[in-house]
Amino acid sequence: MNITIIGTGYVGLVTGACLADLGNNVFCLDVDQAKIDMLNNGQVPIYEPGLKEVIERNVEAGRLSFSTDVAASVAHGHVQFIAVGTPPDEDGSADLQYVLAAARNIGRYMDADKVVVDKSTVPVGTADKVSAAIKAELAARALPGSAPGFSVVSNPEFLKEGAAVEDFTRPDRIVLGVAADAAGQQALAVMRQLYAPFNRNHERTRVMDVKSAEFTKYAANAMLATRISFMNELANLADEVGADIELVRQGIGSDPRIGYSFLYAGTGYGGSCFPKDVQALGRTAREFGQTLRLLEAVEAVNNDQKHVLVNKIFARYGRDLSGKTFALWGLAFKPNTNDMRDAPSRVVIGALLRAGACIKAHDPVAVDETRRVLALDFADAPELLAQIEYAVKPMDALQGADALIIATEWKAYRSPNWAALKATMKAPVIFDGRNLYEPQALQLLGVHYLAIGRSNKA
Repeated sequence: MNITIIGTGYVGLVTGACLADLGNNVFCLDVDQAKIDMLNNGQVPIYEPGLKEVIERNVEAGRLSFSTDVAASVAHGHVQFIAVGTPPDEDGSADLQYVLAAARNIGRYMDADKVVVDKSTVPVGTADKVSAAIKAELAARALPGSAPGFSVVSNPEFLKEGAAVEDFTRPDRIVLGVAADAAGQQALAVMRQLYAPFNRNHERTRVMDVKSAEFTKYAANAMLATRISFMNELANLADEVGADIELVRQGIGSDPRIGYSFLYAGTGYGGSCFPKDVQALGRTAREFGQTLRLLEAVEAVNNDQKHVLVNKIFARYGRDLSGKTFALWGLAFKPNTNDMRDAPSRVVIGALLRAGACIKAHDPVAVDETRRVLALDFADAPELLAQIEYAVKPMDALQGADALIIATEWKAYRSPNWAALKATMKAPVIFDGRNLYEPQALQLLGVHYLAIGRSNKA
């Protein structure tokens, strides 16, 4: 099948590469010439385990190509995936300008029937706007005879950064929102054919109306964000009452009605999805005269939780950190990605540098992206960036450090050489935002360990 992917960001690249891996001919479009040049030169602009290999394999096989040619992209694919960004607007709503621009381009150049797939995370009702944009362009062209037909399908993605290739190739569900008319049912048949390889073991497709499919994506992310904020609130209380949130997690997670997923206490969620999707769902509710009070609390808790490590540091050392050096392990918002969007590490870095501290940071893949985002974060005080340096190895960051801060749970940090750690640091103090270690074990090793909700306040 000929497939066009509009947008070579996180979702577009994974979707395009994985569909090509199934034998489809995939044309990936982006307006960013630099990004297309990078892809055509064998480079991948994002870090995602396994993605580079899938791209290389399918480019070599001739099933995957990258271009900025809009007209060619529309001509190529019977199925047109819209996978562009939907960044949060100033009021928290999803910015649909790129989605609607893609829709207008499809209407401007299409000369045959198309299935248009909303893969981007979009608010309820977006498919109607996409359809209207395409129809307006077709009408403006005043084509002789009948205009080519199309149907808009909602096919939200459920990919976890760091495991996106695995999630795409082994999905737990495939949500398809289609219209009830004849064109919608024809589009459904095309999408079933496209996703047939994923349904051979058992049926994973969930077919519903378009608006319900759009809603499902937001509802899923809102539920997961809620679990995270719920556990973080309990973790903060556990610190006060003397309980261990890790034992609590095991106790409640063993209940099959609750389960273990997304119950880990930490420094809050970040990344490209949860923050903006929680905000966008709240904005949708307000447009309809409703208030999602629970989600407002979820967002407030998460914003506060990003300061929990900073507050522990201030409680121990005071608010003037001049002369102090902190090692920082982990920069990306989660392991196996270089994504720094809403990463808790940015809050930690911002507070510490502005308090006069120096930072020695390590991350396996996110250093370049960190440099870029910190230049934006410190646009008002770029001189403070001289107080941060980046280590090649985790142990290098510990040299002369007054304390170690852990912001991302990379596997490389799980089993450090404790003797070397103690010998390298000025003092064996750890502020662990990801609860990687057992407090009792570190106490026996002579390490002062301050984690999240593990009964060890600063």
